[in-house]
Amino acid sequence: MPARKSLYALLSLIVALACLTSLSSGTTAKACTRAVYLGPKNSVIVARSMDWAEDPGSEVWCLPRGMARSGATGPGTLQWTSTYGSVIVSFYGIATVDGINEKGLVANTLYLVESDYGKAVAGRPTISIACWAQYLLDTFATVDEAVTALAKEPFTVVAPMLPNGVPGVGHMAISDPSGDSAILEYVKGKLVIHHGRQYQVMTNSPTFDEQLALNGYWEQIGGLTMLPGTNRASDRFVRASFFIKSLPQVEDRARAIASVFSTIRAVSVPLGFTTPDKPNISSTIWRTVYDQKDKVMYFDSATRPNVFWIPLAGLDFAAGQPVKKLKLLGGETYSGDASASLTPEKPFAFLSAKPE
Repeated sequence: MPARKSLYALLSLIVALACLTSLSSGTTAKACTRAVYLGPKNSVIVARSMDWAEDPGSEVWCLPRGMARSGATGPGTLQWTSTYGSVIVSFYGIATVDGINEKGLVANTLYLVESDYGKAVAGRPTISIACWAQYLLDTFATVDEAVTALAKEPFTVVAPMLPNGVPGVGHMAISDPSGDSAILEYVKGKLVIHHGRQYQVMTNSPTFDEQLALNGYWEQIGGLTMLPGTNRASDRFVRASFFIKSLPQVEDRARAIASVFSTIRAVSVPLGFTTPDKPNISSTIWRTVYDQKDKVMYFDSATRPNVFWIPLAGLDFAAGQPVKKLKLLGGETYSGDASASLTPEKPFAFLSAKPE
């Protein structure tokens, strides 16, 4: 009997701490998750979910090299030309929120309400957050290259309001075919970088250092004993960390991709699910999975019956090639390799922002 009482007391404490963990992630956080699988023979597969309060009208784009870019912030904006072609997912038709370039670098932007990009600095270019991910995909081949350049803070990110009236604030996870990862967050006006293969998971609030501390507590308990089960960011971080690190090491790439899909689905939020007193904890709208070794994007919509994929090896990223789009706004359905359905399209304009 004393042993049983002790067990009940322990479980009660765990549940209480789980509640505190959930409460520590702000009620305004959008619910997205990113996780990286590091498999045998240098297999690297990264998945993310896009959880949002409404359908953000995402479509898939193929962007060639040699595109002249502007940071969309007026005078003093960052200017660059794309070195690498990429396949990306748009957001409201005014931002790049997710994608992979032809070198296998993947960028995943997730919402982070605590983001603080600071004020514009005299002599330093500015860039709208709408094209922050695109800049990385255009410019860098590896995580190490990106981290080395960004650590110098060569520009200031400016975050305007999104079309739905929500502040456009977020943090970014990047990974490459070597398995290297980095988490990029702007906290109190400064860029904070967490760099290393060990940073396999990212969700939303709180900031990444706090997420690591919370996850460290749950790792001591062990995922086979208990996992926090709400749809809050801190709970999803714990579950995604346990699941992605517990997956079997399989050489069969199709099996590995299926396992990663099952993981990101396990931490997704059912379509139509709402929390009345927390309207910003949202349903999963779509999911992407990237095979970074073979450079293939997989796309899974919550409102479509099939998964489709786009192998980058079959695309022409040469400078001067037309921008192409895979249309998704008209209820189109694709299955299997959808690259042949990409059609020429005028590039979308990035959401402009005004520096403070």
